[in-house]
Amino acid sequence: MLSPVVVGVDGSAESLAAAEWAAGEAVRSGRSLRLLHVRSWRPSQGGPENAGAAERHLARRVLRQAEERVLAVCPGVRVYDEQVEGPASAALIEAVGDAELLALGSRGLGRITGLLAGSVALGVVAEAPRPVVLVRADGAGEGLGGAGRRDVVLGVDVTEPCDEVIEFAFEAARTRGRRLRAVHAWRAPDPLTLGAGEVGLVSDPQRAGEWLGFLSAVLQVWRDKYPDVEVLESVVRGKPADALTKAASGAELLVVGHRLTDRPGMPRTGPVTHAVIHHVTCPVAVVPHH
Repeated sequence: MLSPVVVGVDGSAESLAAAEWAAGEAVRSGRSLRLLHVRSWRPSQGGPENAGAAERHLARRVLRQAEERVLAVCPGVRVYDEQVEGPASAALIEAVGDAELLALGSRGLGRITGLLAGSVALGVVAEAPRPVVLVRADGAGEGLGGAGRRDVVLGVDVTEPCDEVIEFAFEAARTRGRRLRAVHAWRAPDPLTLGAGEVGLVSDPQRAGEWLGFLSAVLQVWRDKYPDVEVLESVVRGKPADALTKAASGAELLVVGHRLTDRPGMPRTGPVTHAVIHHVTCPVAVVPHH
């Protein structure tokens, strides 16, 4: 049995947009959709028993609203739901362990209230062992396709390419029938970063050509594996976050990687991933790798 697509829902517009995106992903991949609501118990004047009953009733209403939304846009999706107790980040990370991917609502730089905004989403991305897709309400429906030609955009560091991230992007482009645009950002060396014997007078067009050659070499094996996917290779001088934010404007999906480490301390997302989560309006898939 194929692992399900899981989406965290909390009743917000962002989580409903994520549920709609996840429904489209489940249909495309022939998987079931699992709606997950994380509830937290809070004592009230009515006592713990009444408080727990109120939380369960709210969770049921949130799940029913999400189910109605996804069945309206994807009538054929196989959907089931579940409610679990918090804390939210830990429950979502545990849920994604046996899933194909986890979709969450994201508010970017907007409001910071709500279960799946801010620190919760970032915490899940930092630790999740499977891909996490963050969906903004203003990017709703982009996971279902639609009018116009929108690319799947892939951020590639040609100095440390990651197979899991590249494969996720190619598969996403294949199942959607979209073009894949692979983007690598480069920066010209300065006197402090030049090594012994290196020449710092190479022109920008020459350097761009070299980086484009590296990118083409990295992607060649994936072109061979996915011959039906049209690929556009782009190298951009500048910061990776800026290049990806610009490239993802109007895109159907942006795919970036997140390195998991075993080092002690608070897990966190890298600066590029952190930046695009906050600034990109299309759905952002964060693919973990070691």
